[in-house]
Amino acid sequence: MTLKKKILIGYSVAFFLMGLVVAWSATNLVSLGKATEAILSENYRSILAAENMVDALERQDSGILLIYLGEIEKGTDQFRENEAVFLEWFTRAKDNITITGEADLIKAIEADYTVYRQYFSKWTDFKDSDTQFSSSASYQESVYPLFTKVREVCIGLRRLNEETMYDASVKAGIVAKRAIWSTSLVALSALIVALIFSLFLAERLVRPIRRFMTASRKISAGDYTVQVPVETSDELGTLAQEFNEMATKLLGYHEMNIEQIISEKKKGEAILSSIEDGLVVFDINLKATGINPAAREILGVTLTETVSLRCADIMPDANVCDLIRKTVETGIHPNIPDEQRIVVLSTGNRTRHYLFSVTAIRGRDHNFSGIVLLLRDVTRLKEVEQLKSEFVMAASHELRTPLTSLGMSVDLLLEHASNALPEKDQELLKAAHEEVHRMKALVNDLLDLSKIEAGRIEMEYDSVQVITLFDQVQTVFKSQLDMKQVELTAEIPKELPRVRADVNKITWVLTNLVSNALRYVGNGGHIQLMAHEIGPNVHLSVQDNGPGIPQEYQSKIFQKFVQVKGQEAGGSGLGLAICKEIVRAHGGAIWVESSQGKGSTFTFTLPVNA
Repeated sequence: MTLKKKILIGYSVAFFLMGLVVAWSATNLVSLGKATEAILSENYRSILAAENMVDALERQDSGILLIYLGEIEKGTDQFRENEAVFLEWFTRAKDNITITGEADLIKAIEADYTVYRQYFSKWTDFKDSDTQFSSSASYQESVYPLFTKVREVCIGLRRLNEETMYDASVKAGIVAKRAIWSTSLVALSALIVALIFSLFLAERLVRPIRRFMTASRKISAGDYTVQVPVETSDELGTLAQEFNEMATKLLGYHEMNIEQIISEKKKGEAILSSIEDGLVVFDINLKATGINPAAREILGVTLTETVSLRCADIMPDANVCDLIRKTVETGIHPNIPDEQRIVVLSTGNRTRHYLFSVTAIRGRDHNFSGIVLLLRDVTRLKEVEQLKSEFVMAASHELRTPLTSLGMSVDLLLEHASNALPEKDQELLKAAHEEVHRMKALVNDLLDLSKIEAGRIEMEYDSVQVITLFDQVQTVFKSQLDMKQVELTAEIPKELPRVRADVNKITWVLTNLVSNALRYVGNGGHIQLMAHEIGPNVHLSVQDNGPGIPQEYQSKIFQKFVQVKGQEAGGSGLGLAICKEIVRAHGGAIWVESSQGKGSTFTFTLPVNA
């Protein structure tokens, strides 16, 4: 017999017992319902009819009394109205004769009430006679006996049905008690049988499963020689055979592959140990699961500490852990600039710079299984970059003096000796004058950029209204805009908050962006200054309808000495780089959105003044 058949038999027995209990309960409920229905249909309706007949009869008697008191018309109307009510309920009682003796009472009521009505009709025939009350018998002698007789018979009808209802109620109670005890006995018997059968069937099913559990624990512990006894021919017996075959194959694989696995593991550990860059492996819960010697030296942790450390325990920079957490949550590799991927760590008395990168580890079905953090030492590159910046700053500083002298000399020649020179020499002198001034502007830009990169430039932060910055820019370019017939407008929301900024530095940024736009916008063009609040920052934008910037240059134009090819060169290529450093010093960011032929929009952010 298969396991499926055993389970089906067990369920069949349980369902059979449940059906037996339900059928017995239904039978008892039907019996109890019939008894209750008998009480309601056979007796209650007759009792209700008798009550209403007594009530209507008493109101008719009240109408007769009103006639005796002189209110003949009112008493007659009341008698006739309640006469119809009495006859209605009498008809219902007559149609509901269900018990012995009830028919005789109905006949008596009908006969007596007919006499009562006839007497009233004869009596009211003399209503126009002045002597009707004096010639009639008194109320006590003529009317009241008839009223009392009919009323007593109606009360007798009610009493008969009440007694019958009580007897039926007693019988229903007996039926209910019998139903409760019999149903409880049948249900208890079915429960005991089902429990015994379930325990027996469960033991038969669970015993092989326990053996499987014991064998699985032994295999997990490394004992591949375990075997499960096969005692049945059902699915569990087949499973036992397959389990024994699996254990035998696992034993063979274990004996065959253990050395190869150990060899591969050692090879992998040797490769990781030979890598000079730091490598840290985290699981999806940001717990360190592996770390190579270079990373242990960088982070100052021992091999024994690695198994219990999390990202926040070994990385002093919280931004790195936040980046790893976002990678795990979103499943997307982070795409951030190199300058934001630098982390500074102290090793002993020396501070070193590391370029970090985060790479996701994917297993089968492309599911995340971990994160690899790579730490590459770029301290030497940072030192070289610092030396370069210092050299540029020193060279620029040294060039300022000779350039100033050269410029003054050229200016003096142009002022005093240009008239004595041939026209060709004057052109050469003017060209030298322009180049000297361009070299001075380049040197000044290099000095400003070097100071900003080195953090030596002083910022005078203040609470500033954006409209003030825009007004200064419009004032600076008023004459140039008129000459080139370019329109410069400003769009600012009414309730724009103040920003925290150095007025001179941010004005320089806006001036440089507007100057670049003015250089490429043709006559009759349009430049627009915009500002709007987004979150904790205010976004300031300079939009033009010029030729736009090619896609390949949009990610590079904020680098030093980068200029767009094919467009008129008029600067040193340092303006946007200086803008970027000034905005970064304010804690903001700057970017460009452009499409060729549709203009460009330069946007940077400033923090809202709290």
